[in-house]
Amino acid sequence: MKSRSSLSLLLLLLLASWSASARAAEVVVWHGYRAAERTALEKVVAAYNAAQGESGTRVKLLAIPSDAFTDKISATLSRGVGPDVFVFPQDRLGGWVEGGALLEPLDFFLEPAVRERYVPGTLEAMTYRGSVYALPLNFKAITLIYNKKLLPTPPRTTGELLSACKALRAKTPDKSSVCLAYPYTDFYYHAALMHAFGGRVFDPGPQVRLDAPENVKSLELLLRWTSQEGLLPAEPSTALVTSLFNEGKAALVFSGPWFVGEIAQGIDYGLAPLPTVDEAGGKPLKPWMTVEGVGISSHSANKDAAYDFVRYLTGPEGARLMATQGRQNPAFAPIYEDKALGADPVLAAIREQAKTALPMPNLPEMTMVWSPAASAMNAVLHKLATPKAALDEAQRTVQKSVTALRRGAKAPAKAPAKAPAPAKK
Repeated sequence: MKSRSSLSLLLLLLLASWSASARAAEVVVWHGYRAAERTALEKVVAAYNAAQGESGTRVKLLAIPSDAFTDKISATLSRGVGPDVFVFPQDRLGGWVEGGALLEPLDFFLEPAVRERYVPGTLEAMTYRGSVYALPLNFKAITLIYNKKLLPTPPRTTGELLSACKALRAKTPDKSSVCLAYPYTDFYYHAALMHAFGGRVFDPGPQVRLDAPENVKSLELLLRWTSQEGLLPAEPSTALVTSLFNEGKAALVFSGPWFVGEIAQGIDYGLAPLPTVDEAGGKPLKPWMTVEGVGISSHSANKDAAYDFVRYLTGPEGARLMATQGRQNPAFAPIYEDKALGADPVLAAIREQAKTALPMPNLPEMTMVWSPAASAMNAVLHKLATPKAALDEAQRTVQKSVTALRRGAKAPAKAPAKAPAPAKK
């Protein structure tokens, strides 16, 4: 009898210890959001914590300045410290996996229903070498934004675009006006035209293919566009593109949801899919889809609890708040069946554009592409090199860096990833 009482007391003590541990469990989440996106994420966390009750896991948010975010993640997680969960863009995925296994693979956690609930391409963006390392939270893509007063009907093809621009130019004596504005010297923006021709950055392997003949054709077409008076601005920049559109001096813009917040009040604008390219056999402009995912540190001591929150944030509860409050395009596909969200012109347009967008490569080698590609773009557009010569030089530069990386040697300095930059608020 005494032995049974001792056993009961031991069980009670163990239960009390387990209960105290459960109450003390904490999942720390790092993010780089500001403004509406930060407020929305805070509301998601508040709702999740409230649903956990008194003894449930508590999620704690920490905002990190966006310009220091990826470096801070790399520095802390490599030392076995830092957050349990963090939000990051897909182009960093391969580097973090290869550079020290900083992310916990999620295949063990993923049930089929979760795998199937995301917008096509978004889970692929968070997959590296066959394993899923994060759940997709949102996606962004460049689309067509137009001034309805200047051009009531958006062009569906590049032929229609050129015809409409020619007619508009004939009616516009102001030489400072253009028809189409976008940062066409930026490789991130140019990728849409490159993909229309079947161009790419990598062949399977992966093998660098900046010198692909299709890439050359896309630059040759861009050169023809720049030679047409009044079609494109001479020296494009994001600030100039915004200014031209807001002053009614540009009828069309290729940009993403981040641009919408910069449009001046009073401008009647619309969004439409990017046109198809007659010169590429009618293939559509295919922008890169940039995806933000939510991953779990491989060093986290609370992986089960961390996954539960990640699943919640990227599921229906989190998606609704991030869409309505944060103005994000959730990766959670069923949310678009909601009539209110489905009718939102910006969310609907980006969702439609995603059908032809291509996930940006998440390979470690991608960080080595940006600077040489930018140099090639500028050399071509300033008539310092032909498209073929410029891309051949970029190919050699990137291949040299990739070879050094794969040999374990110190590669040349990497340019920072560019995809998320326009989306920061």
